[in-house]
Amino acid sequence: MPGFDMHTHTVFSDGTTTPEDNVAAALALGLAGLAVTDHDTTAAISRARAAAAGTGLEIVPGTEFSAELDETSVHVLGYWFDLGDEPLQAEMDRLRNERERRADEIVVKFNELAVPITMQRVLEIAGAAPIGRPHIAKAVVEVGAAATVQEVFDTWLADDGPAYVPKYAVHPVVAVELLVAAGGVAVLAHPALYGRADQGIDDDVVEAMAAAGLVGIEVDHPAHDESARERYGRLATRLGLVAVAGSDFHGESKDVSLGDAVTAGDVVDVLRASVRGG
Repeated sequence: MPGFDMHTHTVFSDGTTTPEDNVAAALALGLAGLAVTDHDTTAAISRARAAAAGTGLEIVPGTEFSAELDETSVHVLGYWFDLGDEPLQAEMDRLRNERERRADEIVVKFNELAVPITMQRVLEIAGAAPIGRPHIAKAVVEVGAAATVQEVFDTWLADDGPAYVPKYAVHPVVAVELLVAAGGVAVLAHPALYGRADQGIDDDVVEAMAAAGLVGIEVDHPAHDESARERYGRLATRLGLVAVAGSDFHGESKDVSLGDAVTAGDVVDVLRASVRGG
């Protein structure tokens, strides 16, 4: 299977697999490259690089930056930026710190809804990773209030759910600007999955992000149906953006396998050519 999986997660955010696990899976599939895009952190990249050393597998350094628009999450994938860029790392630090405050408030809401989870258990589930809603959802499943993590999201944790708590976040345009200023390439992640009933992000928002330096759109994503792929494929063409594919692999957290959506190498070359100075 040639190509690059341009959207994967590890235990350093809300995935269940290690960087080494992901590298091994990519090698078994015969992938040419693997993007490491944990939420608001770059901590897994060095381990992925070490695991891939000498194998021929290219590790694309990245992150999935958490932005927000009108209390709806909008995520921006960033690639090849300067890992030591202080403004970008400071903003990601702030986002990670905000996660714990938000998790505390969500746990209180669940308790008020008669779901007896504890912050201590959520912290244990998260381990070294920045706390995210999937960790809280796992705690809810453990106490028997739901059968699956997806059920927890559908019932309580979606952006308009009874246990939802807004979080500090930057505007998507600012996220693009931060990634571009750090010398990176910005790609809008899974655009069809935002807003109520997953109606998708509005075209005018994507246009504003493109004006700020957005280079691509994740058109091919396992949760995109054919109409979504067509809609955002047309938008990418109209705006001169690169159509990207990624699995959004999270290990056991989602029913998706690494490599389920792959970007061709020549498309990755187009993205790479957009790196400032590249």
